[in-house]
Amino acid sequence: MLAAHPSGLRCRPYYPHSSHFSLSSRCKHSLSSNSPRFLASGKSSKLCSLSLLLSRRTYSERFTVKSSAAEPEVSEPVANDAVPSFPQAVSVKIPFGDRHILVETGHMGRQASAAVTVSDGETIVYTSICLADVPSDPADFFPLNVNYQERFSAAGRTSGGFFKREGKTKDHEVLVCRLIDRPLRPTMIKGFYHETQILSWVLSYDGLHFPDALAVTAAGIAVALSEVPNSKIIAGVRVGLVGDKFIVNPTTQEIEDSDLDLVLAGTTDAILMIEGYCDFLSDEKLLQAVQVGQDAVRAICNEVEALVKKCGKPKMLDTIKLAPPELYKHVEEIIGEELVKVLQIKNKIPRRKALSLLEEKVLTILTEKGYVSKDESVGTVETIPDLLEEEDEDEEVVVDGEVDEGDVHIRPISRKPTPLLFSEVDVKLVFKEVTSKFLRKRIVEGGRRSDGRFAHGIRPINSRCGLLPRAHGSALFTRGETQSLAVVTLGDKQMAQRIDNLEGDDEVKRFYLQYSFPPSSVGEVGRIGAPSRREIGHGTLAERALEPILPPDNDFPYTIRVESTITESNGSSSMASVCGGCLALQDAGVPIKCSIAGIAMGMVLDTEEFGGDGTPLILSDITGSEDASGDMDFKVAGNEDGITAFQMDIKVGGITLPVMEKALQQARDGRKHILAEMKKSSPPPSNRLSKHAPLIHIMKVNPEKINLIIGSGGKKVKSIIEETGVEAIDTEDDGTVKITAKDLSSLEKSKAIIGNLTMVPTVGDIYRNCEIKSIAPYGVFVEIAPGREGLCHISELSSNWLAKAEDVVKVGDRVDVKLIEVNDKGQLRLSRKALLPETDGENVPKDGSSEEKTHQPKAKVGAPKLMGSPKSNSAEDTLPPQKKVKVFKRPASPAKDGPYTNKDRTKKSSSKAVSSLSSKDGSSLVDGEAKIG
Repeated sequence: MLAAHPSGLRCRPYYPHSSHFSLSSRCKHSLSSNSPRFLASGKSSKLCSLSLLLSRRTYSERFTVKSSAAEPEVSEPVANDAVPSFPQAVSVKIPFGDRHILVETGHMGRQASAAVTVSDGETIVYTSICLADVPSDPADFFPLNVNYQERFSAAGRTSGGFFKREGKTKDHEVLVCRLIDRPLRPTMIKGFYHETQILSWVLSYDGLHFPDALAVTAAGIAVALSEVPNSKIIAGVRVGLVGDKFIVNPTTQEIEDSDLDLVLAGTTDAILMIEGYCDFLSDEKLLQAVQVGQDAVRAICNEVEALVKKCGKPKMLDTIKLAPPELYKHVEEIIGEELVKVLQIKNKIPRRKALSLLEEKVLTILTEKGYVSKDESVGTVETIPDLLEEEDEDEEVVVDGEVDEGDVHIRPISRKPTPLLFSEVDVKLVFKEVTSKFLRKRIVEGGRRSDGRFAHGIRPINSRCGLLPRAHGSALFTRGETQSLAVVTLGDKQMAQRIDNLEGDDEVKRFYLQYSFPPSSVGEVGRIGAPSRREIGHGTLAERALEPILPPDNDFPYTIRVESTITESNGSSSMASVCGGCLALQDAGVPIKCSIAGIAMGMVLDTEEFGGDGTPLILSDITGSEDASGDMDFKVAGNEDGITAFQMDIKVGGITLPVMEKALQQARDGRKHILAEMKKSSPPPSNRLSKHAPLIHIMKVNPEKINLIIGSGGKKVKSIIEETGVEAIDTEDDGTVKITAKDLSSLEKSKAIIGNLTMVPTVGDIYRNCEIKSIAPYGVFVEIAPGREGLCHISELSSNWLAKAEDVVKVGDRVDVKLIEVNDKGQLRLSRKALLPETDGENVPKDGSSEEKTHQPKAKVGAPKLMGSPKSNSAEDTLPPQKKVKVFKRPASPAKDGPYTNKDRTKKSSSKAVSSLSSKDGSSLVDGEAKIG
């Protein structure tokens, strides 16, 4: 409907989803980029009152003006019950590696600025984008918020926890949010401040096609179709390497055999973001993978561009607000010379304080006092058009002292120029950009960085190991003003990180790194709470970088936790976590395959602007200011021969493969230098298990004997734990038994008991000096070995008839017995009578055929398996493909266990394992009789 405006323009409401309105027909008579949307025509508009200007600002948030000359008359308003106009539903197929994905828009989320549903096989991702009606205050970052969620209903299941509704964003979802966010930001137009939100849900998951790279592409399509102004269309793909063949968007089955897991996002002609993990991949292979991914991204972007031409919405270019161009010149005039000196300060904190003082100076001059440009000469004349009214030439009166020059009056003005004032927000934004410009200029022109280094230079490195006496392993790694305190904790499977995911099987991580970035690391005050998205992302990068150097579980059966606390930060703290974590692992006695290091690379892309030859300048080991002012942040971890993890973010339109190749070569040289410095650690890593670390021993027994160790309802294994004092006993269906203990004596006791429980007795064996454990009406139970009992029936106690067993023996007595039978259930039948003489009842002396059992004869017990020692002998049976782990842990005692107490977790784990066992185990304990086999 038509709206009246005080300026006389006809205005209509702006419906962003209606195809009847286009950007090209909007009013273009803008006085400046900061003007409101409603603009009056003619000179009379310059007499608007303050209230009218305010009303214009209010209307500008809800309406878009169209020129009255090009605007036809609008018909009467339609009835309220008319059908609303929505975008037309469109479905297209787009190449996605060796297959096609289905992109649909207009079917769902029609009230959003744009919404798309992208399907890859039976994996479906729905993504929407919306933006606020009113722009936010200008800032030095684009107000973009990304949320990604994997709903359990997508896989036909629900959460395994107490709460069945999806709640807090999981770490994996946070990582995908970052994958979506990072390539989109460089493509957003500067000066657009409408808050933008991208929501992405996995609605269906087939277990075969990854949803994360699909979500990146879906977000790029949604932004391209929306009104949000962006410079390029982006898409994302995953690249794997199976054998010597690169696979674009491999399936979950193919990625298991892949030596590379690379996620790449970019445009038709440049790379914006890469992140990946590999097993010491060479630089050449990585570049080939990036080239393959870039070709796939280009094909997707070309198809999306055709889709945008068909159903894309006009971009809100008229809402872009930029600082006045002359403000850049004024800021440089005020602080240019001082800024050059401040940027030469080497230490971060003094330089930051000096920059803050300069910023305050600029703000005071440009927002309070006013500024007069140096180029403005004194005594100039000013040309002033008549702004008040249009006067008739015949009635024009020439004032004394003025010269008639036609329609323009030239009159003398005051010799004092009028000071210029600007908004505080604009001044702050321009100050930051000018500071970045001067820093880049210093690096290119002078060849020196703020701390005096050349482009290839690495900051001084210092490292110490073993500085925390009670920790299992610790290291303090310092590189310049960046410092990481890495601490390693070793434990059993109860310490492993459990993850509830769409696969349905609870994933267990035996190695994880947790990164923490307190505000004190940069000398600031801030809130401490849950880990931020940045902390989760940096921790995962360092974790995946260290993972390839860890020993297999069979050689080192520990769960490993690494904590990296950043105590100082001035760039590349995640790579400091890699270096510190590697040293801490060695200090904890973890037999790593080799040492690795990490380095962050930066770049100044346009060197020609500052007098260079135009070749991009690559910077090694960048600081925080170089990261903020540069064009690239490229983190690479590995050793001299290959790469284990990498992450690259581009802050400009993208980079090409030659630039990336140069950065990789320079990064390899930097890693070599850092590894050499890490070898100089003083004190060096101990390379042995700490005396405070738990001991873990691995045994292999006959899989059929596992139930004997556990017992009915877990009674037997609990009794072993209580009797020996070990921490936990883990059993697996393949016959693997892991014993976790704090000391060697308790470990040896539990080994002996388990060995005797799983030994295979032979009929005719004689056992001497065996203790009677209990008495029943039908006989006595005799312990022939620790934890192994058999029944001596009352008829086998004596040569004479007995009314009750107590007539000849009592609990605690020690007797000699002979094994006379092992039944089908593995129960032992013993006889004392067989060893008694038929006349005087005295014991038969030992003969050569008798044998006294000590430890298990067939399931041998090896030495404790620590620090990658050889495995114990395994049973003859073939290991089944599926392993079911049963964990039993000693009940925690605050007085005995100290800091290791965890009552709730222990109780929950034990009960779960016992319940899963009792339904499977057909044996039971009847009147105290142990069943064998």
